[in-house]
Amino acid sequence: MSNGNNITALESVLGHRFSRRELLEQALTHSSHAHEAEADGESGGGSTSDNEQLEFLGDAVLALVTSEALWGRYPEFHEGQLSKMRAHLVSERHLVNAATLLGIGEFLFLGRGEEKSGGRQKPALLVDALEAVVAAMYLDAGLETVRNFILKTILEPELARLEATNSSGLPVSDFKSALQEALQSTGKPQPSYVVTHEEGPDHRKQFTVEVRILPRNGGSPEFVARASASTKKQAEQLAAEQALEHLRAHPTAHESAE
Repeated sequence: MSNGNNITALESVLGHRFSRRELLEQALTHSSHAHEAEADGESGGGSTSDNEQLEFLGDAVLALVTSEALWGRYPEFHEGQLSKMRAHLVSERHLVNAATLLGIGEFLFLGRGEEKSGGRQKPALLVDALEAVVAAMYLDAGLETVRNFILKTILEPELARLEATNSSGLPVSDFKSALQEALQSTGKPQPSYVVTHEEGPDHRKQFTVEVRILPRNGGSPEFVARASASTKKQAEQLAAEQALEHLRAHPTAHESAE
C-alpha cells in the first residue's frame, strides 16, 4: 500500500510509532478501496483487508476506557448519569469532532467513487476510522498506550468543556422546559420544585429535589419525582426528566385524572 509518508505523518499526530504499521494501514482502509484493489489486481491475488473488523474491536476498547475513566472521575454519580455521559462521549457527534481535529480524513484509503463523493468528510467514515485506529493501537502496543491516547485526545478535552459549563459534568439537557411545555399542552399548572434534603460539606454537598405535578383543579400532587445531585439546578433537571418519562409512559392516566 502506498502513502508511506502520510502514514508517518499520522503517527506523529497520534503520538505513537507503530511496530506493525500494517495495522494502521488497515485501520485507514475503507471497504471501497479494498474492493477496488482486489478488482484491479493490486492485492497480488489475495484479499485486501478493510477496517470493519478493527472498528468492531475499537468500539469495545473505547467503551471500556470511557467507562473506567468516568467511574474513577465521578464516584458520586449513579449508573444512569454515568451511562448518559458515556453515550455522549462515544456518540458519532462527539467522535467525529475528535477525528476531524486529528485530521484522519486526510489519511484514509478510499475507493475512487467514495473519494469523488466526499468520503474524507463523511461523519460515519471518520468515526469508523477513528475506532479502527484505536483498535490498531491497542493491538500494536497494548491497553495502557491506547488508554493514554483516548484520555488525552477523545475524553479529557470534552470533559473539561462540559465541566466548565455545568458543575455536574453532565451534558446539559433542558428537561425542565420540556416538562413545562408538556404540562401546558394539557392545561395543567406549572410543576412545583422543592428541595427536600441537603447533606455533605459545602464543597461536596448533595441536594435532593422533588418535582410535583398537580391536577388542573389543584389538590394533592398526581405524581412526585425525586432526584439528587451536587447542585440544585442539576437535581431539578434530573427530577424533571423522571417526570417527563412518567408522563410519556402514562399519558392516558394523566388525561383522565381530573
